[in-house]
Amino acid sequence: MTIKKIHQLLLASNGICTDTRKIKKNTIFFALKGDRFNGNTYAEKALELGASYVIIDEAEYKITEKHILVDNVLKTLQNLALYHREYLDIPIIALTGSNGKTTTKELINSVLSSNFKTTATVGNLNNHIGVPITLLSMTKETQIGIIEMGANHLNEIAFLCTIAKPDYGYITNIGKAHLEGFGSLEGVLKGKTELYDYLKKYSKLVFLNLEDKKLLEASAGMDIYNFSQSEISDVNMQLIDTTTSNVTISYKNKTIYSNLIGEYNFTNIAAAITIGQYFKINPDQIKQAIESYTPTNNRSQIIKKGKHTIILDAYNANPTSMNAAIHNFAKLQYDSKIVFLGDMFELGSESSLEHQKITDLISKTEVEKIFLIGNLFFNTICSDSRIHKFKSYEDLKANWSLKDKKDTLLIKGSRGMKLERILDLL
Repeated sequence: MTIKKIHQLLLASNGICTDTRKIKKNTIFFALKGDRFNGNTYAEKALELGASYVIIDEAEYKITEKHILVDNVLKTLQNLALYHREYLDIPIIALTGSNGKTTTKELINSVLSSNFKTTATVGNLNNHIGVPITLLSMTKETQIGIIEMGANHLNEIAFLCTIAKPDYGYITNIGKAHLEGFGSLEGVLKGKTELYDYLKKYSKLVFLNLEDKKLLEASAGMDIYNFSQSEISDVNMQLIDTTTSNVTISYKNKTIYSNLIGEYNFTNIAAAITIGQYFKINPDQIKQAIESYTPTNNRSQIIKKGKHTIILDAYNANPTSMNAAIHNFAKLQYDSKIVFLGDMFELGSESSLEHQKITDLISKTEVEKIFLIGNLFFNTICSDSRIHKFKSYEDLKANWSLKDKKDTLLIKGSRGMKLERILDLL
């Protein structure tokens, strides 16, 4: 069956699904394969649960006309997403970067949805499967699409661009993330700016933080709409002091009070404001949209539990984001501050060095106690009596001794560490 015919089935359906646990009536099930599963084996169950059709790539599972046999289910999903993107012909904003992608995407969506019907990446479904799923969730009602793109190797962003065909692009920053796959910071820059390569090739627009020198240089010669704290930029805004409160911004004689903590979130908010201004969103609507956004999923969340105030930033971590979180926490004016740091993954040969750097950095901050969790942090060298090291969360739990007093806690680590479990100990 051709992509065109499958697309006709898509338009008559209630969308696509890749997980039988999430099947809804009249959806099309794509039988994807993974290291530990074969979606073809679930095709019949998908139909029983209400799927209208199933896309499979193993002939022995073709039983009825509802079973559509293709050469490769994943490739079909990607080709269908591209066809659908061209069919809708709507503006697509793509964003990538080392840190802050999902938060920035949510902020952009909050701002633009105040005036447009938007469809944005759900969660962090930002890879070769997630991007097609997002595109295929867009309908004729969608006026602007917002696509998050993730990558840990070269050529991944370039590939995602061939599917999403973005009209606009924004890179949050270039940091020490996924060094194992990219090889170096230069590799990260090359990989992330594949988005610029695509946009430049097709004369599309880049949203740019003028204060990011690396990205300013990388975007030379491109069509740019920029922001900064300088009056020479297209969009100008000012960061107001964040030592005792959430990020607060001055924009067009308005004070915007966000629910985000940390100076590193200033550029995330600024990007959303900039894109909102470009699409002619009223400043009052922009202010309301930013102020109504509350972070979730362990990203810069502020949680009150008992006597504790917790800054929970345990969704992900790399040296760049860890540095930013520590420096911000050090500036906060609280009496008693305690830090929990978990291992940072995917750093390759730089792993030991980067964990040692973070250990050295945290030992210079004025906090009451420091808990380092994970094998990588456990093997760092330190003589600071405030630092307590544990090989795992379970090790920390078994030796838990934090007294219930009025403390402010920073919890930061890679997703695999699942440091949000510390909340259960409080």
